Amino acid sequence: MRYVCLVYFEPGRFFTLSPEGHAEFRRETTALDDHLKADGRLVFAQALGLPEQAVTLRVRDGKLKATDGPFIETKEILGGLFMIEARDMAEAIQLAQKSPFTRVGSVEVRPVLDLTKPFPRAGG
Repeated sequence: MRYVCLVYFEPGRFFTLSPEGHAEFRRETTALDDHLKADGRLVFAQALGLPEQAVTLRVRDGKLKATDGPFIETKEILGGLFMIEARDMAEAIQLAQKSPFTRVGSVEVRPVLDLTKPFPRAGG
């Protein structure tokens, strides 16, 4: 089963790491990616641009509304994601907890929906 791991962090905390801290962080992230690839568990991983570079789109009553940046205000931003293969949620958590982003932010682990099956009900 596939799980997407959404990486959140506070830019003020992450981007103020020393050059050495960033280099070590990159080494750890690359090592985890390489390990997950070697095990056949990494589907993909991608960093994202900053929220102020985003555009949020909504269509209401047939009309497009585009808003610069994110719609909500928050200290943490969605900074990247990676998708993994795991037997179940427990294994997905075990794999995702190794991300160095768990130390500077958080990693949300969410199953990827199988769209050939009925949608889950909200709230349960």
